[in-house]
Amino acid sequence: MDNAIQQKVDQWLQGNYDEETKKEIQRLQSENSNELADSFYQNLEFGTGGLRGIMGVGTNRMNKYTVGMATQGYANYLKRSFPGEVKVAIAHDSRNNSRFFAETTANVFAANDIKVFLFESLRPTPELSFAIRTLGCQGGVVCTASHNPKEYNGYKAYWNDGGQLVPPHDKNVIKEVEKIQSVDDVKWSGGEANITLIGKDLDEQYIQMVKGLSVYPEVIEKQKDLKIVYTPIHGTGIMLVPRYSKSLDLKMYILLKSKKRRMAISLR
Repeated sequence: MDNAIQQKVDQWLQGNYDEETKKEIQRLQSENSNELADSFYQNLEFGTGGLRGIMGVGTNRMNKYTVGMATQGYANYLKRSFPGEVKVAIAHDSRNNSRFFAETTANVFAANDIKVFLFESLRPTPELSFAIRTLGCQGGVVCTASHNPKEYNGYKAYWNDGGQLVPPHDKNVIKEVEKIQSVDDVKWSGGEANITLIGKDLDEQYIQMVKGLSVYPEVIEKQKDLKIVYTPIHGTGIMLVPRYSKSLDLKMYILLKSKKRRMAISLR
């Protein structure tokens, strides 16, 4: 194995990483050296949109440590950019480990004395943008990998306008993230009191905002017998689309797909 890769592997085996992570590295050493090399041959790049990669152990994977180091760099930039109180909102999708990554992100922000608004469960990304603006946040994060295969996850960073990072902030955040060279540079815990769970109350505000965007509300009023079939396809829309339909008094059927059968559930 390349010396540079081996050095990174040794750092993880000897550093402040959890035992489960170290055991997985040792397993790869004995069973799959190619995968081990791919997991460590580079650092997972924090680009203009944030992080995205295969989940697993190593510097080139989405895991607690790469997410935590990225969050520490982003936290440093937010505190430098906004003197005084800094607030962030955090959302996530239904992918494997998305909740874990969202909570990891929340804990690091909170440990840096940043006020965190964490959605209680999965939510669509547009609602994160709404939350950032409504709650007066300076930034935000959503843990999702969009259309990528199930082995992937991601971390998208947002600014105080509710949009993803744009120049000059994108490049500046990248520079701050690159300064975090060790997990020992990360504040992992100690700010739990700075975390507030959000959910249904903000959902209702968001739904009312969306209803206000209707171009022809009078047409909708006439569609009481309109029947809609909807499937979230494992997506976050399941949290809001049925409730939005119900608020309009429309009849909706949700299709839930399983290995054995499809189930139709009526909301009315």
